[in-house]
Amino acid sequence: MEIIAQYGHIFLLLGCLVGFFMAWGIGANDVANAMGTSVGSRALTIAQAVLVACIFEFAGAYLAGGEVTSTIRKEIIEIGVLSDTPELLVYGMTAALMAAAIWLLIASYFGWPVSTTHSIVGAIVGFSAVGIGVEVVNWGEVASIIASWVVSPVLAGTISFLLFTSVRRLILQSDDPFMSAKRYVPFYMFLAGFTVSMVTFIKGLKHLDLSFTASESVAWSLVFALVIALLGALLLQRIDDSVKEKNGAMFNGVERVFAVLMIFTACAMAFAHGSNDVANAIGPLAAIVSVVQNGGEVLAESKLPPWILLIGASGIVIGLVMLGYRVMKTVGTAITELTPSRGFAAELAAAGTVVIASGIGLPISTTHTLVGAVLGVGLARGIGAINLGVVGKIIVSWIITLPVGAGLSILFFFALKGAFG
Repeated sequence: MEIIAQYGHIFLLLGCLVGFFMAWGIGANDVANAMGTSVGSRALTIAQAVLVACIFEFAGAYLAGGEVTSTIRKEIIEIGVLSDTPELLVYGMTAALMAAAIWLLIASYFGWPVSTTHSIVGAIVGFSAVGIGVEVVNWGEVASIIASWVVSPVLAGTISFLLFTSVRRLILQSDDPFMSAKRYVPFYMFLAGFTVSMVTFIKGLKHLDLSFTASESVAWSLVFALVIALLGALLLQRIDDSVKEKNGAMFNGVERVFAVLMIFTACAMAFAHGSNDVANAIGPLAAIVSVVQNGGEVLAESKLPPWILLIGASGIVIGLVMLGYRVMKTVGTAITELTPSRGFAAELAAAGTVVIASGIGLPISTTHTLVGAVLGVGLARGIGAINLGVVGKIIVSWIITLPVGAGLSILFFFALKGAFG
């Protein structure tokens, strides 16, 4: 308690700095989940993708990210055992933010799409197990997160494989692809509208003090999906089948239809992503602020100050602008060649996986989900359509994320402990 009282202002300042750094890393790496397929398929340029993501990631993080910190704050470790030594929780959460942020900086520089959730979880587990005790770690929660390494990419890959296969058979390989697109694309618009609406209701709006039951979420999503399908059907009448240039690529009428769809799904997914993944930065920061402001009470319940959300939202946007393009290129162009129809299938599959996982309470990585979806689209065209070398590097980066985060966190934890007592 004495250490918190003596150095509380320093802990707050340091926590804000490393929290912003972590949010910066999320922007630089994880935003590719929402925008990489749009860039790779030429539906958006990198500049357009950055602009769209800045607006919707910031909105999602600031408006809908206020109550998503419980797992990061409380469920990975048993913080109650630190009631007599609250400074250890402050050291640990600060160390975890520093460790995860540094790993995200390294991964983003090399264009590796890694999981920001796994980065911070690995860091928290590291300082907890070595610096406090193995028994304080909730190993069941950690095991479910590790299991998601396999579950999320396989599920998303399967959905995207089936989705693109249906697009190819119903539209792309038909006798008249353009007329088939006009006939079937409204159905895909309905499916996209329903899926993205469900993502927003389940993962976003509940954090705005707008509570919806599962049946209400489904009902409202059906309404939005129907409206989107009807508007889309009207817009289709204005698209001809001529070949036109877009962002350096030549698109026919069918692909231009899917390009419009991709912009919509990217905006909504960016909002949902911002509302969720900002917790990886502000969760540990909220724990630090709570302990300091409550004089060392680790179990005190306090409302999340809006300025913490602002730190997280601002960091995400700045990280995206500075370094996000590297991971966007990896996801969008290096794994497999994407067109708007393929990119749409991958993005919708990723959104669908998020909805399914949220409904059954399965913790998943949006990074692993989208990479799996892109792989599924590639496999629909044969194994030769996938750059296996790039995929191998991505998988290795996934495997080492937890141990690297844990190792760095342990070093920083003991450094802080030595510095402050």
